[in-house]
Amino acid sequence: MARLEQRISRAIWRSAARDWLELSDLDVAIVGAGPSGMTAARYLAERGFRVAVFERRLSFGGGIGGGGMLLHKVVVDESALRILEDFNIGYSRDDEEGLYVVDASELMAKLAAGAIDSGVRMVHGVHVEDVIYRDGPPRIEGVVVQWSAVLLSGLHVDPLFVTSRAVVDATGHEAGVLSIVARKVPGVRLQLEGEKSAYAELSEKLVVERTGRVMPGLYVAGMAVAALYGLPRMGPIFSSMLLSGKKVAEAVAADLGSPGS
Repeated sequence: MARLEQRISRAIWRSAARDWLELSDLDVAIVGAGPSGMTAARYLAERGFRVAVFERRLSFGGGIGGGGMLLHKVVVDESALRILEDFNIGYSRDDEEGLYVVDASELMAKLAAGAIDSGVRMVHGVHVEDVIYRDGPPRIEGVVVQWSAVLLSGLHVDPLFVTSRAVVDATGHEAGVLSIVARKVPGVRLQLEGEKSAYAELSEKLVVERTGRVMPGLYVAGMAVAALYGLPRMGPIFSSMLLSGKKVAEAVAADLGSPGS
């Protein structure tokens, strides 16, 4: 039998290669493993769609982990309780404030576990540096990916491609995919208004309302919605993030019809 060191390397290469062969062609590519991205991923995978989430960091959760100013709790309102229950996430009611308190670590862990258990491929350390498009009229048909470590090192290394029937920008405050499309895709008139200052009640409402399709093949969820439409921020209340993820999943599913078709 080969040395253990050889067996370790070969097992990892073999399994990773099989995964990337499948990842090269998806129904839905979701960019960003924050609350909206992971929520959307699970609900789409449960419908049978081939879904992958690409996250540039080596972690899940987006802005959840910092809680409220590094306190390990976040809140939601009653509108998001059904989603918490779908993911088996515990919560307690603060009767004085009429809000529901969630442990930040549990929220991150169970959103990720719920997505993975539903069949989502979750890939860390991958940066989406561009999109694939077709013209007449413009349509987004996938993403261009690179290892985050390559970008951090400053090396010039050509990326690879992931084709997909839909791309969801769930990158949060930076709206990374939308920014690329606005700059680089010919014939697309897309202007990012930029996130505005805090107005939690209004933002919680408008982010969910404006979630959805931006152009053929491209969708937006979570705080990227605020960056696109100039909406206010809301701080460590995550109702709209979860609801936005669920809503974008419904919009994508409605547009795509059945998986793989």
